[in-house]
Amino acid sequence: MKEEEVNRCQIQEWYPKFKSVSIKTQIHELPESFIQYLLDDSGPFLLPVSISNDDALPNRIHNPEEEEDYQVSEGSGDESEQPLPPPSFPELELKIKESIKSLGGSVFPKLNWSAPKDSAWISTIGTLQCTTFSEITLLLRASDSLIHDLCHAYDSCTDKSLSRPPSFFLALRKWYPSLQPEMEFRCFVWGQNLVGISQREVTTFYPVLLEKKSNIEWLIRQFYEDQVRLKFESENYTFDVYVTKDERIKVLDFNPWGAFTLPLLFNWEELEQNTGEEGEQVDFRIVESQCGVRPGMKTAVPYDYLDTSSGSGWDQFLRNADEELQQQIRSSEAGG
Repeated sequence: MKEEEVNRCQIQEWYPKFKSVSIKTQIHELPESFIQYLLDDSGPFLLPVSISNDDALPNRIHNPEEEEDYQVSEGSGDESEQPLPPPSFPELELKIKESIKSLGGSVFPKLNWSAPKDSAWISTIGTLQCTTFSEITLLLRASDSLIHDLCHAYDSCTDKSLSRPPSFFLALRKWYPSLQPEMEFRCFVWGQNLVGISQREVTTFYPVLLEKKSNIEWLIRQFYEDQVRLKFESENYTFDVYVTKDERIKVLDFNPWGAFTLPLLFNWEELEQNTGEEGEQVDFRIVESQCGVRPGMKTAVPYDYLDTSSGSGWDQFLRNADEELQQQIRSSEAGG
């Protein structure tokens, strides 16, 4: 993997090319002071003071009684030290407030590559839906998975020369409460050929996909040929799509091949062995029964960080699950 391949998958790079076939998004370059705020873990967990008086955790984050624990008592020898003022980013907050309004009042945030999925639990509604600057900041500040974007984006690059990108961006994406998780799919491109498609939400069995599988595959293949193949310049990569009720395809994201990207119902080796020559059937995998459900992503650590490499405990677990599924399929076919 090259640095340029990773860079192409940044949302501020790909979104302008695919704006017409993606979901509505507003993108803001973040000041370096805000990035340092996200990285700072030396003091108390404080949200920025909101110029709109919007607090993601009212009476909690800025509660003076709780902040007493961080104040220096008299006679400690540090009398000269004064508590630092809470952070504030008024210009950024105003821009974000305008974007939220233009996107219908609700958004979900994403940095260059990643969304703070691991911190959804801390929001008042348990999702990434945000209506204020404070709610967005809370999700970003509480996320461990965003450390990948901030510090480790190029760790898997063979030509690594950067420790981080020169600039970070915040993408605010329109929140659609009616989106159905079973209609999201990850597509795998190897040598500019679509070689695989996987159900994105692998923790649930959706019977409706058994009925729609052939049609969904055709829709995605046509979309790749018409909208993606000639526009995205990498040879090997993945992209996520959503299939709407009226059978339109929306691009949700692009990711590098391998590294921190999850292969979901595949492994990278078998995907690379699939030549995916034009005219051949793409390997499209869905969870075909309750026995095929994969382990939940809501684990003690972000699912993207789980060690699923060859020989790991998770790798063996997933292989056993695959073997059990194949045995069930063979038994079903023999009985039929």
